[in-house]
Amino acid sequence: MTSTLGSDLKGKTAIITGGATGIGRAIASSLSAHGVRIVLADLNLEAAKATAATLGPDALAFGLDVSKRAEVEKTFGLIEKTAGSYDILIANAGVSTMNRAIDLTDEEWDFNFGVNIKGVFLTNQAAIRYFLKTARKGVIVNTASLAAKVGAPLLAHYSASKFAVLGWTQALAREVAAQGIRVNAVCPGFVKTSMQDREVEWEAKLRGMTPEQVIKDYVAQTPLGRLETPGDVASLATFLCSDGARFMTGQGINVTGGVYMG
Repeated sequence: MTSTLGSDLKGKTAIITGGATGIGRAIASSLSAHGVRIVLADLNLEAAKATAATLGPDALAFGLDVSKRAEVEKTFGLIEKTAGSYDILIANAGVSTMNRAIDLTDEEWDFNFGVNIKGVFLTNQAAIRYFLKTARKGVIVNTASLAAKVGAPLLAHYSASKFAVLGWTQALAREVAAQGIRVNAVCPGFVKTSMQDREVEWEAKLRGMTPEQVIKDYVAQTPLGRLETPGDVASLATFLCSDGARFMTGQGINVTGGVYMG
């Protein structure tokens, strides 16, 4: 095969949840550079519109709370009518809070599970129904986490929600493989985003450290010796959407700089 990796993506359309900032924005930029039309679906509609404006005149933005079935079904229906069709779903929307396991509240648990796994469930289900209805060999990439491979102290609820993302990804991939639909997940490590900025402040207080010491600890745990960037994740997600990954499904692929090598 002599084609340039990712050239097969040109002309396709991708929905990216949580696409206004951070990892989602980086994936949107990467896919757009490969000729993919981008549809951003984010809780922050204004931020989504601002990001869409950087991706060309064909990019679209929608407001969406992925934890609400009615909103997901309505928004995905609008996307289908507006975009005409879509081929890729990047289920990236995610949240975190941080606390000791013994101090976790029901609200923290429900918030993390409502977005991190219920949001994946609802958006994946909507996309799969569309792919089956149109006999389309679509691709789904779910954002899991290093915390989906190794339980993270102070993030027990978050880890549990991300472990669930991997279980869902594997089971769904087996169900729809015969229809040519691929479902994979990416597992980022210590990614420099606004979410990480918040987590560093929380962790510093809970561990009695300075934010600078927390960052140094993250880097020390990373064999490649630096914090991860959203672009590091975007490169992997773009590959998984391409024909280069045509024989890959049900995988939870680490992109952690070596923090986890299982």
